[in-house]
Amino acid sequence: MREFSVPPIVTVGDSASLTDPVWENAEVAPDTVQFVRRAGGADRARTEVTCRQFRDEVVTVARGLVAAGISPGDRVALMSRTRYEWTLIDYAIWAAGAVTVPIYETSSAEQAAWILADSGAVAVVVETPAHAGLVDGVRDRCPELRQVWQIEQGAVDELTTAGESVDPAEIEVRRSTARADDIATIIYTSGTTGRPKGCVVTHRNMYADIANAVPVLPNLFRPGASTLLFLPLAHAFARLIQIGVVQARATMAHCADTKNLVAELQEFRPTFVLSVPRVFEKVYNGARQKAESEGKGRIFDRAEKVAIAYSEALETADGPGLALRAQHVLFDKLVYGRLRAALGGRCRDAISGGAPLGARLGHFFRGVGVNISEGYGLTETAPAAAANLPSATRIGTVGRPLPGVTIRIEDDGEILIAGELVFRGYWRNETATAEVLSSDGWFRTGDLGHLDEDGYLSITGRKKEIIVTAGGKNVAPAVLEDQVRAHPLVSQCVVVGDRQPFIAALVTVDEESLPRWLAAHGRPETTSVAELRDDEALRAEIQGAIDQANRSVSKAEAIKVFRILPRDFTEATGELTPSLKVKRQVVQKTYAAEIADIYHR
Repeated sequence: MREFSVPPIVTVGDSASLTDPVWENAEVAPDTVQFVRRAGGADRARTEVTCRQFRDEVVTVARGLVAAGISPGDRVALMSRTRYEWTLIDYAIWAAGAVTVPIYETSSAEQAAWILADSGAVAVVVETPAHAGLVDGVRDRCPELRQVWQIEQGAVDELTTAGESVDPAEIEVRRSTARADDIATIIYTSGTTGRPKGCVVTHRNMYADIANAVPVLPNLFRPGASTLLFLPLAHAFARLIQIGVVQARATMAHCADTKNLVAELQEFRPTFVLSVPRVFEKVYNGARQKAESEGKGRIFDRAEKVAIAYSEALETADGPGLALRAQHVLFDKLVYGRLRAALGGRCRDAISGGAPLGARLGHFFRGVGVNISEGYGLTETAPAAAANLPSATRIGTVGRPLPGVTIRIEDDGEILIAGELVFRGYWRNETATAEVLSSDGWFRTGDLGHLDEDGYLSITGRKKEIIVTAGGKNVAPAVLEDQVRAHPLVSQCVVVGDRQPFIAALVTVDEESLPRWLAAHGRPETTSVAELRDDEALRAEIQGAIDQANRSVSKAEAIKVFRILPRDFTEATGELTPSLKVKRQVVQKTYAAEIADIYHR
């Protein structure tokens, strides 16, 4: 067993709440721009929201909630895409003393009904008429639900008008009586298995997490910094960035539709972004394919090698040599500058979480000039528990524990976490809580990993995902899957083989990359993946990715057989969570016949 602890920088007082920074900012820096939002009207121009304006809008909406009968401790659900109103309403719910219950805007009626009923939500704010219709269809299953507001039908204005009858002093009373250990939010896990469980997260949990992260991430969280948030705010990771921006008095814009992401990045020009590894993989693959289509594939390949070598050299005592620095300067003009321009031109930092990034991508992007701080955490840890910092980075790991966090590795490799960031438990589910929380405050993550002698944490897999072959070999699928996904033509890879004689893989083709491949190989542009599954050229391409992945493991762990699936995984078909994690059990059930065919031929 190994353990590593970092003492806290900030201690959260018993009377603290997540609304405190909003009020402090309004007094200390009233004219600082806190948010940049899309205005109404045909031009959809951006308008600035200062710290004072944001505080005043929070009070106004909170008064409306009080007028509607929302009491301290009541649960109010919020179902919307990532937009300014999400953040505004979230803080207004807290200012009214209530509890925010996020629901992914892509959730099904069944999922929404479960969350509304299980949380006992008395009200819900939705974004669109479709969301309102979905809620209306399940209201008979949500006996405590009294009120539904719709953002696109003037929810903020409606609440503002209703709140005129409430004395603003009432909001101050509710804020002043709030306690750090009051529940701030109940976040339902996206549920890779079974029904989602509601994680009870307090003001102290989230406040302690971000207040200790901000001082050690000055490149991200500082006045003058800015970010364009495009991940769902229903996800704890995006929520942490939201409160971090407010805590540090930085500036944030929201992007509701990722189809417009490139244009939004160009317009807003953030200094840092938050994303999941799959997005970074797509940026890399897109750049590589564009270079190849322009006949510059060899230049890009050389630029990639130089970027990785340059980044790796930064971790040595002597740093990059003269020749490597000269090559780096050359490729910065030819390749790297264009990649940074795609992020708006000012972005020098990024945060990655939700899944393993991999050393390859980490070194590539750092060599290009975008430092990706890979971190680790779970909804149950509010959520960030470890991160690579500007002063302490080791690519290929998820960094060291953040201040105030202790990480322990059990004898079986499971990662345990302790600190003020650890959640209270699962809502109305004592059995599930007892399974993961010890009496002395340790949270069992279910993840496997190891700590090196300097305290850097590496994730090696999930306890439940470890594959044990018929020969007794333990195989962590993530290592292989990350390597296979590195190929531009691959979208997803799921390794299988539990209790089987060998390891196999299910592979999906990236639909954005397919047209270029079809053109390059003389196939009709309308050809589908389903028609190409046994195409020799396509299989040879994927075999190359498999061969590359197999070099990173032993022969007993290597992928012996693969199948190309007829379509990619999607959230709509149930194989992906809203944060783009693969639901292994769903994939294995959906493609049970494919898997059976692999092992019974």
